[in-house]
Amino acid sequence: MKKGQEYTGCVESIRFPNKAIVRVAEEDGERCTVKNAIPGQKIRFRVTKKRGGSCEGSLLEIIERSPEETVSACRHFDSCGGCSYQTLPYEEQLKIKEGQVHALLEPVIRQGMSNDQEEQVDIKSLFEPIVPSPQQFEYRNKMEFSFGDASYGGVLELGLHKRGSFYDIVTVKDCRIVDDDFKKILSETLAYFRGKETPYYHKRTHEGFLRFLLIRKAAKTGQILVDLVTTSQLPADTICTEVSLLDDWKETILGLKLSGTITGIIHTVDDRLADIVADDHTEILYGSDFFHEEVLGLKFKITPFSFFQTNTLSAEVLYSKVREYVGIACRSNERDTTEIPGNKVVYDLYSGTGTIGQLMSTVANKVIGVEIVEEAVKAANENAEVNGLHNCQFISGDVLKVLDGITDKPDMIILDPPRDGINPKALAKIVDYGVENMIYISCKPTSLARDIEYIMANGYRPVKICPIDQFPGTVHVETVVLLSKGDIKSRKVRVEFSLEDMDTSGFQQGATYDAIRDWIMEKYGFRVSNLSIAQVKRKHGIIERDNYNKRKSPDSKQPGTSEMRGKAIEDALRYFRMT
Repeated sequence: MKKGQEYTGCVESIRFPNKAIVRVAEEDGERCTVKNAIPGQKIRFRVTKKRGGSCEGSLLEIIERSPEETVSACRHFDSCGGCSYQTLPYEEQLKIKEGQVHALLEPVIRQGMSNDQEEQVDIKSLFEPIVPSPQQFEYRNKMEFSFGDASYGGVLELGLHKRGSFYDIVTVKDCRIVDDDFKKILSETLAYFRGKETPYYHKRTHEGFLRFLLIRKAAKTGQILVDLVTTSQLPADTICTEVSLLDDWKETILGLKLSGTITGIIHTVDDRLADIVADDHTEILYGSDFFHEEVLGLKFKITPFSFFQTNTLSAEVLYSKVREYVGIACRSNERDTTEIPGNKVVYDLYSGTGTIGQLMSTVANKVIGVEIVEEAVKAANENAEVNGLHNCQFISGDVLKVLDGITDKPDMIILDPPRDGINPKALAKIVDYGVENMIYISCKPTSLARDIEYIMANGYRPVKICPIDQFPGTVHVETVVLLSKGDIKSRKVRVEFSLEDMDTSGFQQGATYDAIRDWIMEKYGFRVSNLSIAQVKRKHGIIERDNYNKRKSPDSKQPGTSEMRGKAIEDALRYFRMT
């Protein structure tokens, strides 16, 4: 294949985030990477880059649809660049995302393990099945819409970028990943500023007024925050003053009939060149500059620019998974417990509004969160106070710089970094704490793969990995990983047992609790309690004496046995021929 030439080929597979691998039969099966195509499609594309053995191209036309595809539920699908998988059944979307996470992480994990460990660990068994989003449509609680035009010199538009374009905007009045309140506010705002002939900010000339419309809506409380982001360049020949322009717009929005309740309308001035929402100055036009959301029974104050998971219902699934992994990590020694060992200090790094840290506060003596967005930290500390949590402290600053000033050393670290992952210098500091367990929450598996490679090189091993789909219809996927340091040396020891010269008559009738515990310690590297052994034996019909490890009364509570320890005990029972 040659640069600049057009070719036709079939999409074989797709790599994260949106890179289709296209095979061209006429070119001896040569392959090219093309964005915005999905497996099974026949496409026409132009080669844009050819270097060495790699080839990249741009999509020109979809000649034949994939057999898996259906009609998109969104009328903007063909032009809008927001969603790539909406023509696929949801089950197929999940299969693609799950496969991409496996493809990125399995080689890294395999490389990070020694040959002995590879023989003992089935890498695929570390992965849990992908968890779907509770809602496939109308799930987003935040949208940043851009002002612009659909073509150079066209009328004002407000929406999302056209597929493959940095400049052109598609007005998405019927977007399917937000509810009707978002669409009404978008439509009314666009109609208002078209009527006022208000110019938008041009990226090429850096002139104009309108930049973004930011809408945030709480799924549980229904509270809505609206932020109009502009430059400070209102032209002198505009038909009204800035004050009257914004005041009339505010009244127009307040007059809408919405299912939710507007708690704040604000105006942010942003004169920076970057095409992202930034805050140089914010003015409250109505109500307040924050809203409240509820997650797993806790209440959170959320400000315009603070990080909060964009799919609230799926965030509850995500945080429940994190709590589950904390429980797995904490069960140790002679008993099952959900308490963190040691001084019970948890670091919640890249903490946003403090959601994870506050959810962890019940199993820790102290939670310390670090977040670079100052307003998010202020909200996090207020949230902890509102929720009656007095063991949480949230600090504003860069993780790399703040860690050196914290005197309390962690017993567990939870990481929820931005999309590009963790600064290498910060990651080195984090690993140097040597905590026994870490939990990494990632919204970009390529960054996760890079960071896990370093973490594993410093003695940690993944124990559980779970992809979670928080973004149906799009290419994005969340992943939660439990990493454990443990006793790495003992894990590298290959232990073999031979029964040839051993008297197994005693085993036929049952091994002692000490023998079962010792065997599990040798093979798996962790301890189990007598209570756990008794519970698993009872599950398999191995009857203990009448009152052994039974509840004192029907109402009394006993800790359960984790899945990991239960399977180890069952393995021991099989080894000793008790089942």
